[in-house]
Amino acid sequence: MHIHILGACGTFMGGVAVLAKRAGHRVSGSDQHTYPPMSTQLEAEGIELFEGYAAEHLQPHPDLVVIGNALSRGNPAIEYVLNEGIPYASGPRWLGENYLRDKTVIAVAGTHGKTTTASMVAFILEQAGLNPGFLIGGVPHDFGASARDGKDFFVVEADEYDTAFFDKRAKFVHYRPDIAILNNLEYDHADIYPDLGSIQTQFHHLVRTIPGNGTIISNAADDHLEAVLDRGCWSQLQRFVLGDAEADWQVELNKPGGSELSFKHAGQPIGKLHWSMQGRHNAMNAAAAIAACVAAGVAAEECIKHLAKFRGVKRRMELVAEINGVSVYDDFAHHPTAIRLTLEGLRRNIGNSRLLVALEPRSNTMRAGIHIEELGPALIAADRVWLKMSEGINWDPQEALAPLEGRGRVVTKTDDLLEHMADAVKEGDHVVFMSNGGFDSATRRFCEQLGGS
Repeated sequence: MHIHILGACGTFMGGVAVLAKRAGHRVSGSDQHTYPPMSTQLEAEGIELFEGYAAEHLQPHPDLVVIGNALSRGNPAIEYVLNEGIPYASGPRWLGENYLRDKTVIAVAGTHGKTTTASMVAFILEQAGLNPGFLIGGVPHDFGASARDGKDFFVVEADEYDTAFFDKRAKFVHYRPDIAILNNLEYDHADIYPDLGSIQTQFHHLVRTIPGNGTIISNAADDHLEAVLDRGCWSQLQRFVLGDAEADWQVELNKPGGSELSFKHAGQPIGKLHWSMQGRHNAMNAAAAIAACVAAGVAAEECIKHLAKFRGVKRRMELVAEINGVSVYDDFAHHPTAIRLTLEGLRRNIGNSRLLVALEPRSNTMRAGIHIEELGPALIAADRVWLKMSEGINWDPQEALAPLEGRGRVVTKTDDLLEHMADAVKEGDHVVFMSNGGFDSATRRFCEQLGGS
């Protein structure tokens, strides 16, 4: 079958393209901008790529067009598909119906931590010799790719964003997992969901798809998830928690930064973990990942042993350089809660060293100002903050930074941002660039400045 992917250079759709190719299909794709690293990854798989969405890229007609959720009516390729009657499907639906049917599916859902937790699960299963496939919204350092074919198990990052212009359900309802992690639930995606309750409804749609002999692993401390489960739960339910509150799985920080953890299952100690990760949020991610892998048949003690070697995910608090005594990190920030937890974790590890943060509000929710009151408090751990504003943002950035009491500065140009940071940075500092976009290559350019100074 010839499958053409519209939006092929997105992380998810690029992963779908790779899996379709590995499944034996002829695959081509197009995107508005065919760019590395996804373009080179697809070309290495023998997938032909086209720049733009011209109708002629669909001539002769493919057997199926798989449409990414970034595309909408008015796009010339979309209009051609509809007018010509070419069969089409969303990426999540194709994945669920054609690729996942014969797999044991482990889905990782939640507002935060999906990419890291899914990467942990895939890594544990890999180290246990189970050769899992996966589709993850980032690149785990231990695999070097965001998607891979596998044998019996498949780990999927289960996104609550909508599926396609013609299917406004959350992506994850198409996956029908055997094991599901529910990490946390907060209001996000203000461009498609009017309120928290509408997202909770989508999460309960996911819960409804999990079989009775399947397993749900849920954050016991999250009241929003508890409200979802109160609507009805028909699967085997396990809860995890940070601390000694009642739950099936418990994790405790033996060191404040989170580099050493202790785990209990059913009240019994099962082991300690010494690893390179940090933060309370990653402790919770680890507990969820271990619980999921135990449900998949791996011994808990073995899971802990494997996690000691886990190297994290690109752009998830990634230490990208240490230059002239300055440590530079890149983080895929998209929500104040994630920003706060990430910076608090780093602060515990670096002690009194200075922490400098450059933040680009990039997600639709942050740009809409939905979380403006939470943004300043989320940055409290930093000594200096630069907020890079772009066009189309109508809220007052100075108001957002007010809790920092003069430690925050607003800039509108990346060149100005880099100039200010170059003047401020000194040996021993830790510098974090936070954005879920490209940030005008600010991280790389800052490193080049440091190297040339």
